[in-house]
Amino acid sequence: MTTRRFAVVAGGGTAGHLQPALAVADALVARGHAPGSIEFVGSRRGQDRAVLERRSYPFTLLPGRGVQRSLAPSAVARNVGALAGIGWATLRAIAIVARRHPSVVVSVGGYAAVPASVAAVFLRVPLVLINVDAVPGAANRLLGRFARAAAVGWEGTPLPRGVVTGTPVRDAILAVDREPASRLAARQALGLPEVGTVVAAFGGSLGARSINAAVRDLAESWAGRSGACIYHVVGRRDFAASPPRPRSGYVPVEYEDRMELVYAAADVVVCRAGAMTVAELAVAGVPAILVPLPGAPGDHQTANARVLERAGAAVVISDSSCNGAELDRVIGDLVGTPGRLDAMAAAARAIGRPDAADAGAQVVERSARTGRTRGAVAA
Repeated sequence: MTTRRFAVVAGGGTAGHLQPALAVADALVARGHAPGSIEFVGSRRGQDRAVLERRSYPFTLLPGRGVQRSLAPSAVARNVGALAGIGWATLRAIAIVARRHPSVVVSVGGYAAVPASVAAVFLRVPLVLINVDAVPGAANRLLGRFARAAAVGWEGTPLPRGVVTGTPVRDAILAVDREPASRLAARQALGLPEVGTVVAAFGGSLGARSINAAVRDLAESWAGRSGACIYHVVGRRDFAASPPRPRSGYVPVEYEDRMELVYAAADVVVCRAGAMTVAELAVAGVPAILVPLPGAPGDHQTANARVLERAGAAVVISDSSCNGAELDRVIGDLVGTPGRLDAMAAAARAIGRPDAADAGAQVVERSARTGRTRGAVAA
């Protein structure tokens, strides 16, 4: 017996791919599609299984890993194995898509999206891309010419048939309130001073070494300064390597999963410019100092950061220029210019898309083959 699906959602492997995929799937359910009619086809590597097992969607995980951008002999050998794995996963994906008869395949990018997306092209199933970075990744650039539509996070993203929908963010971020009462409550929850300037810094779950070094230098230079505090999410790797010493005006933590509180409490944040982070900053309306990750594929983090910079919502500094003195200068300019932070917050909110998940779901529905039911139908 074959179970038909309305949509096969292809991709995962990282939170940056899985989170928007789940958000769009949830929006499809809110629009009347049964959870059982939406199947995820993801990666055995990464966190897909742990996340999807907690949800109501059927899923299949395929083997494979990403291709390294290097000609070193060891990398070439690994890439041969990676390509072989993707080839085998593609054959399996063709069989899955052929059995499921989906009305549409949704690709969220990354190597984990390639097998089912190729299967969609081969079997002539409508393909929709979800692209959250300002610069498309290699998979979406390859698949873009075959896709019926691309739901993109930002204006100017170079993909054919692009529709600007924004980047879906978590409900907790949509609920961030930066009004005075909520800001006070967030600071109390994080153990921060109730008055004065709060600078929050973070660089991902493991940490960003250049940002961490710069923030530690800044904390040293601010030692004894009143009216300012740094909330530093160091990251598990860097915290374990060199545990920082908390002191007055400097609160280091290893990891923080309550980012909604950080966004509510901070006057300005210092962070990388990954797609999800930039989208969250915009929706929450948080002024930012962005330090794009050097060497990111297609330099997509710089492109993401420039979106907020052009809107007046962020200041961008290069990784090589990121040090304590530069952070001190930029923060001093932002805080010392009356109304600057408020203007940045308003500019961020102006380009945020709290409706991104539903907008993406609408693109998926418009692109799907007609004549399918909204539930999972046994055939």
